[in-house]
Amino acid sequence: MIYQPKCKIEIETVKATSIHDVDFDTLEFGKIFTDHMFVCDYENGAWKTPKIMPYQALSIEPSARVFHYGQAVFEGMKAYKDADDMIWLFRPDENFNRINKSAVRLAIPEFPEAYFFEGLKTLLNLESDWIKKGLGNSLYIRPFVIATEQAISASPSNAYKFMIICSPAKAYYTGDVRVLIAEKYSRSANGGVGFAKAAGNYAAQFYPTNLANKKGLQQIIWTDAGTHENLEEAGTMNIFFRIGDKLITAPNNDRILDGVTRKSLIQLAADNNIECEVRHLKVKELKDAARNGTLKEIFGAGTAAVVSPIIAFEHAGEVFELGKFKDSYANFLKEKLMNIQYNIDEDVHNWRYKV
Repeated sequence: MIYQPKCKIEIETVKATSIHDVDFDTLEFGKIFTDHMFVCDYENGAWKTPKIMPYQALSIEPSARVFHYGQAVFEGMKAYKDADDMIWLFRPDENFNRINKSAVRLAIPEFPEAYFFEGLKTLLNLESDWIKKGLGNSLYIRPFVIATEQAISASPSNAYKFMIICSPAKAYYTGDVRVLIAEKYSRSANGGVGFAKAAGNYAAQFYPTNLANKKGLQQIIWTDAGTHENLEEAGTMNIFFRIGDKLITAPNNDRILDGVTRKSLIQLAADNNIECEVRHLKVKELKDAARNGTLKEIFGAGTAAVVSPIIAFEHAGEVFELGKFKDSYANFLKEKLMNIQYNIDEDVHNWRYKV
């Protein structure tokens, strides 16, 4: 069946698919892209007719404002295919609302809801064969906006390009994860853009993360910029700590991304009688718990990684090994979440969105 969009979308399909050149068993995250992409330009105060076209390079002026002032925001989503070949999204309304929230913070015009959802559905139906069945397999979806006006004066752009590209994915993080708790560098600050998925947020993380990598650590647990006493995020993920039988995660603020996976895990914990406190956790409290044996687990949560257990952390020259916890909340909650995403279990919260 050919999908008929409810709003006008110009569609140009590829002459031949590249899917047969892809080894889906050895995928490296974010390196392979599907046949088509969604594109919509903003000019003269309005979003133009959206298009779907073959995936291709862009032609863009070197004076485009995105290169000089960093007006760029993005989202991360996934599409899943169940045993009956139906395609599902997971809470896409959250991603739509968040990309517009991010856009507003960077003085980028908001994107129309109809264009976003019809563009997604049309694109995913075209790329259905790229979405493989089986737990862990998915199609990673990257909506993003960049400023394209040809001008280098320091002011917001008057032209933008909204795009969606897709990449087949398996597990994001593999192997053991060890982290460094930040003492000097910060991911974001009060009044800043930490809550937005701004491209520059991630660029600023790369250097301190490289320093951690040189010490044999894979990621950084970010602390608050003012005191470096409160634990906030892990690399590009939200973070959870299990002390005793209680989960603790930092409250949202203008430094922390409002993660879709995070809020879903909090709800699933409540559904399964796991106590979860949303509060500040100080580095000292974490280290004390590690010393007295009450710290059971640390894990990151995000769209790409889903849930990523952390087996050790370092702070102020001290290393704390957690090892692997047999009856982990991380594995339990990950299974619960993925069973909803892949249409295996009942979706009591209506999080699934059928494409």
